[in-house]
Formats: sequence, structure tokens, C-alpha cells
Amino acid sequence: MAFLTLNKSKLKENYLFLDKLFRKNNIEWSIVTKLLCGNKIFIKEVLDLGINEVCDSRVSNLKKVKSINPNITTVYIKPPAKRSIEEIIQYADVSFNSESTTIELLSKEAVKQKKEHRIIIMIELGDLREGIMGDHLIEFYESIFHLPNIKVVGIGSNLNCLHGVMPSQDKYVILSLYKQLIDTKFGKTIPWISGGTSVVIPMLLNNTLPGAVNHFRVGETLYFGADLVNETTIEGMHNDVFKLYTEIIEITKKPKVPIGELAENPSGELYEIDEKDYGKMSKRAIIDIGLLDISPDYLIPDDTQLEIVNASSDMLIINLDNSKKEYKVGDLISFRLKYMGALGLLNSYYIGKKVVD
Repeated sequence: MAFLTLNKSKLKENYLFLDKLFRKNNIEWSIVTKLLCGNKIFIKEVLDLGINEVCDSRVSNLKKVKSINPNITTVYIKPPAKRSIEEIIQYADVSFNSESTTIELLSKEAVKQKKEHRIIIMIELGDLREGIMGDHLIEFYESIFHLPNIKVVGIGSNLNCLHGVMPSQDKYVILSLYKQLIDTKFGKTIPWISGGTSVVIPMLLNNTLPGAVNHFRVGETLYFGADLVNETTIEGMHNDVFKLYTEIIEITKKPKVPIGELAENPSGELYEIDEKDYGKMSKRAIIDIGLLDISPDYLIPDDTQLEIVNASSDMLIINLDNSKKEYKVGDLISFRLKYMGALGLLNSYYIGKKVVD
């Protein structure tokens, strides 16, 4: 059975790197746990880092966080669905919002549960995911700031999550001006500009982020050490907190070119033959994962000489010809992972999960 490991020492080192960076810049931050898909073993490792606040896009995951540590601040990081209002108030201390009618429902439920619920108003900065248009912000805030048991603690934004729009100084200056408008017009101080995510960290490292941005939500860079702008690993961070281990279940020399009439495979792909491969053989291994578990595009073999050939639903084929290692059936082949690949694996019942040190 293939299994996924979380290296707690490397996770801790990545956490300390980020915590030092944010403290140096007087920025509060929270860890995004949605990648962990509610795995309580891994969630506990994150909470043990010492963070005071976690974010997730699934209320069931926040429920698990609260079951481990009721005192942790939990943030629901997408606009709540109406049918989830009761659970949002019960398990999320803060939620991201962009609909005034939803906030009214949150207010009624918060009164019912005798809780204060904090909200962050999400503002559209161009990526066209969640967020109100900036020129509606004053009207929007005016309609909600007086609601009982609701406290507006910030304005926020998301970039690069849908259309790939990148962060820039101009966009965060605009976000800062929106906060100033609210503070001035209503005589209230909103504590947070929650504009920081993993893709914004390079701006912080380059000292190009406007100082008014004082709150970050970080997942990918914590787990993968990723500089998402330059597509590299940040110096001093680890890119292999998570690793996938798979087992070889067959090794055989086979022709490079399929034999017989070709049609589309179950994935809808039609194999294209390279005429130079006629008559050639290759040493191939089959490992015990497939498309049901992860797309090959998200796998990075630790043995850089391995070539991923293709995958079916439950098996993945690897060309061993260029590797200097003498693999045999039963050996493990390990991979580093890209974010979306790890997300799928963590959401799978078929992949084992372990903590290593």
C-alpha cells in the first residue's frame, strides 16, 4: 500500500522560518489546514507548532480542530453557504464574507448561540473569485457593521487562486486605501488587512509589500517551502515536508511501442507512436498508485533518472532504463509532491498517512 509521510522536524523548521519573517514585519498570521483534509494526526502536528489561529474551507475540518484544541481561533475562509450557518457559528470564530444577506443570517444565529462572530469582508482585486467590488465597500460596510453579535475585524483579498492574477504593490495600496476610507467615514478602526497568502510572501521577502497589510494566511509555503512567483524553493525552507512512498509490484522489459490496433484509453487519450521507438525495449516498473490517487503531473521522483511513462486508474508505469539503481519488486520509490497532488492524496482513503521525524 502506498503511503504519505509528514516530516515533523522539517515542518517545524518551515514554521519557525515563517514565524520569524512575520514577527520581523509586525504581521499576524494563521496556518491554512485545508490541505490536510481533516486528518487529525496531521492537524495535531500543525497545532503543536504553537500557532494561535488556523484557517480552513471545510467546516467539518474546523470542527476537528476545535475537538483537539477548543481555544484555537478558527477561520472559515470562503463565504458561508446558508445551510451551513449554524455550524459556522458553532465551529468558526471568524468567517470570510461577501454577501450582506449571509452576514444577516450569521448575526441571527450568533444571537441564538449567544456568541460574537467576527467577519472579514473580502474585496475583489482582479482574480474574479470571491469578493465585493471596491466601489461598493462603503455601502456594504454600512449595511452590516451595526448587526448584533457581528464584529468586522478586517478586509481581505485573494489573488492567483482562480485566474492566476499576481499580487502587486498597486493592488495592495488600493486595499490599504479601502481600509482608510472605512476608518475615516465610520470612525472605526478595522484591525486587519488580510491580504497575505503564500503567493504574496516573495513581496515580503523583497520588501515591496505595503506595510498596511498586517495579516497572512499561509498553507502552501509552509508545507512546500514554495516561492510561487519564481517557482523555486525559498532559501532556508524545505520542499519535502510531505513525501509519497510507493511499492514496485512488477518489473519487466517490454516493447516501447504498444502492439495492436490503437483506440482511446479510458482517460480519453489516444497514444501517439514515435516511429524511432519501433523495435526498442525498455525496463519498466509498475507501482501501486494510479490516476485515482494522483495525476503524474504532480509527482517529482527523488530518483531524478526515473521517467514517468503513463498511468491507468490504479497503476503507474515508470521507465527504469536511465536509473543507476538496481530496483526489484517490493522496493519503494519515493516522490516529492506538488500542492494539488498532495491535496488529492490527503483526501484519499486508499493512501496511508504517517508522521516521521
